[in-house]
Amino acid sequence: MSNSPEIGSRTRTRAIMEKYGIRTKKSFGQNFLTDLNVLKNIVEAAEITANDNVIEIGPGIGALTEQLAQAAGEVLALEIDQDLIPVLKEVLSPYDNVKVINQDVLQANLPALIKQEFKDPSRPIKVVANLPYYITSPILMNLLASPVEWATICVMMQKEVAQRLTAKPGTKQYGALTLAIEYQMRAKIAFDVSRKVFVPAPNVDSAIVVLTPRTEPLPVQPFDKQKLFGFIRGCFAHRRKSLWNNLQSVIGKDPAVKEKITTVLTQLGISPQIRPEKLTLEQFVELANALHHQKLL
Repeated sequence: MSNSPEIGSRTRTRAIMEKYGIRTKKSFGQNFLTDLNVLKNIVEAAEITANDNVIEIGPGIGALTEQLAQAAGEVLALEIDQDLIPVLKEVLSPYDNVKVINQDVLQANLPALIKQEFKDPSRPIKVVANLPYYITSPILMNLLASPVEWATICVMMQKEVAQRLTAKPGTKQYGALTLAIEYQMRAKIAFDVSRKVFVPAPNVDSAIVVLTPRTEPLPVQPFDKQKLFGFIRGCFAHRRKSLWNNLQSVIGKDPAVKEKITTVLTQLGISPQIRPEKLTLEQFVELANALHHQKLL
């Protein structure tokens, strides 16, 4: 182990940046976290143990990676910025359980990486990341679309997005993203993170969200998962409009179609004037299935 101060301290962060001539890149959404308490709390929120394999997305200069290495069995860090690879390999050299690769997570074959890079791929796989704000949703959707059975996904994101992930029906934050997450995972906000603990400081505060797999299946299964979420996105396309108006935009305004929509809503006991954000995931599944039965989806 190195006698140097921990990477996540503000002093060491600035020293590393100065030594290697690092300038954060807006194109990669880089903001380096410089608060050791926050870093340690992220590892605690993810409940990392020595039996876990951890994939970190966007390690930056290795502040969180170091804390993960101290707690996990193995850490695989995917960094898209090629300029940071030699920096990471040097600053993380005291840790023999860390592997850093130059990889865009959105292009990665995650099952293959897990099989190739971890000594024991059968161990629980956890994802931990300080996600770039601009690409948070695509990364989450990519992880959830993967065949990998994640034990935990613990990620930092813009506080506003975190509130959308954990929103309840009837709130303004509730929407298609909420439902896409809820379909597979349970989401909770572990804690908030001030913008003041980053270099450079972003314009908004952040939050740590912990996603864990649902332990029970939905009472009703959708006829087609991809079509379900296409339908849900369509229903939220015009948030200020009623469900009836959104359904016409999604399905059509032909009189025969309107009659079928009316029949389905009546059968399900759903008011045409309700706003989409009032419906639960189960109700959306039932609605999509019923519309499919009527050959409207």
